[in-house]
Amino acid sequence: MRNLLLAVGSAAVLALAGCGDSSDSASDQNETFTLQLLHLADVDGGGTAAMFNVDDFSALTNYFRQQMPDNTVLVSSGDNYIPGPIFQASEDARMNAVVGVAGEGRGETQIQNKLGIQVSAVGNHDLDTGPAGFAGIISPDGVYSGAAYPYISANVDFTADTGTAALVTEGGQEASKIGGRIAPSTVITVNGEQIGFVGAVTPTLPSITSTGSLEVFPADFTNNDAGLDALAAALQPEIDALIDDGINKIILLSHMQVLNVERGLARLLDGVDIIVGGGSNTLLADSNDVVRDGDTVGGDYPEIYESISGEPVLLVNTEADYKYLGRLVVEFDVDGLVVVDSIDPAESGAWAAIPAVVNDVLMADPIAEVVEVADVIREILGELDGEAFGVTTQFLDGRRAFVRSRETNLGNLSADANLWYGQKLVAGVDGVVPPVISVKNGGGIRAPIGRIVSPAGSTSEDDLQLLPPAGNDFGKPEGGISQLDIQTAFAFNNGLAVVTMTAAELHDLVEEMIKGNFTHTAGLRVEFDPARAARSDGDVNLGGSGLTDGQRVRKLEVLVDPDAATESERWDLVVENGVLQEDAGPTFRVLALDFLARCAATTDGTANCGSGWPFNGLQSPEYVEMTEERFAANDPGFTDFSITGGEQDAFAEYLQVFHPDTANAYGVPFDVNERLIPVSVAQ
Repeated sequence: MRNLLLAVGSAAVLALAGCGDSSDSASDQNETFTLQLLHLADVDGGGTAAMFNVDDFSALTNYFRQQMPDNTVLVSSGDNYIPGPIFQASEDARMNAVVGVAGEGRGETQIQNKLGIQVSAVGNHDLDTGPAGFAGIISPDGVYSGAAYPYISANVDFTADTGTAALVTEGGQEASKIGGRIAPSTVITVNGEQIGFVGAVTPTLPSITSTGSLEVFPADFTNNDAGLDALAAALQPEIDALIDDGINKIILLSHMQVLNVERGLARLLDGVDIIVGGGSNTLLADSNDVVRDGDTVGGDYPEIYESISGEPVLLVNTEADYKYLGRLVVEFDVDGLVVVDSIDPAESGAWAAIPAVVNDVLMADPIAEVVEVADVIREILGELDGEAFGVTTQFLDGRRAFVRSRETNLGNLSADANLWYGQKLVAGVDGVVPPVISVKNGGGIRAPIGRIVSPAGSTSEDDLQLLPPAGNDFGKPEGGISQLDIQTAFAFNNGLAVVTMTAAELHDLVEEMIKGNFTHTAGLRVEFDPARAARSDGDVNLGGSGLTDGQRVRKLEVLVDPDAATESERWDLVVENGVLQEDAGPTFRVLALDFLARCAATTDGTANCGSGWPFNGLQSPEYVEMTEERFAANDPGFTDFSITGGEQDAFAEYLQVFHPDTANAYGVPFDVNERLIPVSVAQ
């Protein structure tokens, strides 16, 4: 199809070359084309904030589109939804009235249809329910329209999985003709000018979501010079194909999770004019932009780079959950190159979706169809926030930057709940030894439980007040932790699993846990030095054939008998001064999220471990999952809104037993530091 279109296009150009006079041609050569690029990314907080931002976000979109109706495109760089309360609310029968056929993720997709999104990159969370789940969200289903826009990615083979194979179509087609389909690239014609869009997603996809049989390129990606070169090489052919089609204005919709990867691609790719980043939640803004309370600017809007061929490349990125609308108004010269000097900071930048901007400055009106869908979702969410399963006097810290870098009270409380719950479920089950350790990754906590309040007149992040959850008119008391809070914080609702690890294998696991996506634990006490050498990458456990190559863990203890009279009897010393102890317990039962540890069930070591944690290659894993039917009879049974064996049920059941009311409220401060202790604090 590309070759045919290119041939037809070339013939048309030759025919037109004989029309007009030389003065017209000279005039054309001096003309520029102005594009208004509106963009968003990462509707993936896992909480409900997106539904309370989207009205104002739609008003911004509506306002700016009206300013330049013929020269505007609206795009997403991926993660258009995430499993969690909003995602699940779309299954409620009341959603039939606004989406046609209720189903997971369909409410968010319908909102994006009504916003007028024209194309989206594929994000990792778009695949959290697997390729088939992704297909069910973006495909038509009776009177449900599916996504009105295509998803694009040039470095994933979607034909490799039966769930998505039927949706794959050729790149280079008009986006308006391939809604609900998957392609490597697409084209949007804007006021007579063809704009090419190429999609890209992080090659680490198999480690952070459910990819099924999808093939992602480059395989075994590492974020270094060689890895970036390989990634650029995987993307360049699709860019070249658009150039061969005669398109000279190309935008990369990229979902790399780390903005530095997009920064690297800007210098390595040839023919890309603009990169819209995604997945990192990095707010790029200029000095004219209004920044929401508590947000931090991570760079200029736009960042300007030089491509491998010496041409200017613009990089834009914005925060998540409809908090900002990215707006780039830029001119292209006759050769399709961006005119950097055409960017006016008063026009371009991050526009905050808040009343002070929407109502007071722009006096903009929201898109009625967006509000209609959001209203139904908000009604459903309100009902989930009425009953409290437990009470806290503290802000439970699930903020992204904190749960991925340090110990927090919410991480500890969840790990405690998982360990207690896992021990209850396996009690008395033949052949299953109960766990003594609980571990989970920071990325599995999607939101805090509580309020972040900025005092009136404050402009400093240091003034923020971190408060427990507020009561409401639905019956939730002050400090109450509701079903909605639990589903929001633990949006993935991962199942729990138990494996057996030797002391050496546990040592290697802990070296990985404190390195990247960080960890939250129960039954462990760790002192570590972040300045020392980190464990090498890879999900094969190094303890099975020797010792870990990480040097950060200085001391590691396991709580083997909480009721013992002395400290030495309660704790088993596994590592001292960075050295594995010869008399450490021979094996330990470790409870983890099944997403992290399921690879241990495959004894040949070929399965991908979630977040790259080294559960592969264990000597004798004895892997079991708590969602197995044989454990159901031991469910404590105080709550029933979530599946037996999942972390939402574990958390709710634990609260009912230990922190059910104000008299027994949870009171550990959010900045607790008792289990994962940096060596500077330990000393």
